[in-house]
Order: sequence, then C-alpha cells, then structure tokens
Amino acid sequence: MNLDPLLARLDPEGEIPPVDHWHPEHCGEMDLVIVADGRWFHEGSPIVRPRLVRLLSTILRCEADGRYALVTPAEKQLIRVEDRPFLVVDADPDQDGTWWLTTNVGDRLALGEDHCLALSETPAGETVPEVPVRFGLSARLGRNVYYRLVEAAEHRALPGGGEELGLVSAGVWQPLGRLDDGDTA
Repeated sequence: MNLDPLLARLDPEGEIPPVDHWHPEHCGEMDLVIVADGRWFHEGSPIVRPRLVRLLSTILRCEADGRYALVTPAEKQLIRVEDRPFLVVDADPDQDGTWWLTTNVGDRLALGEDHCLALSETPAGETVPEVPVRFGLSARLGRNVYYRLVEAAEHRALPGGGEELGLVSAGVWQPLGRLDDGDTA
C-alpha cells in the first residue's frame, strides 16, 4: 500500500491531530509493523526517514479492542505492534525534581500523575516499565533510560511485604521494579 494517500491531508509540522475524535467508515489493513525496539517497517523495509516516522506516529491510536491503527478523517488502517509503539530514549530531571521523558518519535512527557510508570511484561517475558503517551499508546523505557532512572532510585517497602525500586517525580511514586529477596540495586 502506498502511504501517500494516507498522509496527504496531514501537516508534518503541526500538532498532534485529534485522532480520538475521528471515526472514518473506510477501514483496512496495511503491512506496517512497529518492532519491539521502536523501528518501523513498511512492507518489510525499514522506514528510515525520522520525519515520516514522526508524522505516522501522530496519527496512531490504540483501538478499544487493543489493535493499533493509523487514522485520518477519511480512513483507518490497522497495523501491527510487537510490544509498545514507542520507546523512551532520554530522561532528564528539572530543578524541581520532575523527570522529563523523550520518546523515539519526539514526544516529551513530564513523568507524573498523567504519565505514570507502570510495570508490564515484554514479549520476551521481562518486566519493564512503560509510560502512557496519548490515545491509548504507551512507551517502553529504553535500557539506557531505565539505568539512568535506577541510579536516582530508592527502595520502598510494599504493603504486602517485599520491596519496590522507584523514584518520585512531580510528587508521584514511579515504580521501576520489584525486588526479590537477595536482590540489591
């Protein structure tokens, strides 16, 4: 499938369009896959233009049934996502102690109440934090970002026993992982 008709009405420099309000009648499927490491493939070939990946990411949403779709006012194309559609590639604290996360597609999020870390399993069975981004989409923490956050982390006792590793950002506890007996961080 040619991506041009899908992208013809979009402004590559504009804001995130309101894809949560678009309900086009035309629905199809396209051979587009977002692999677990955050790379995008169309018809088996990697999409190497960062501007195109960013543009496509702005029209992506997660449907109520858990499937992912690229959506415009005129059509919806279902795609495949191996794990999470985005990857957090950078994290920096500000002077107030709020951590700011940047995704591989250029979203910048303040880690806090609206964007709170949650622990979930990857397809490989590892428990790794993820953070909600928009429209039911989330980003998995990249390994380098995870270790940067672990360096600033603290241990907290869990109510039912055991310990959790995490940090506070914007006044909200952000879990990074549970510690088993004998684990040290």
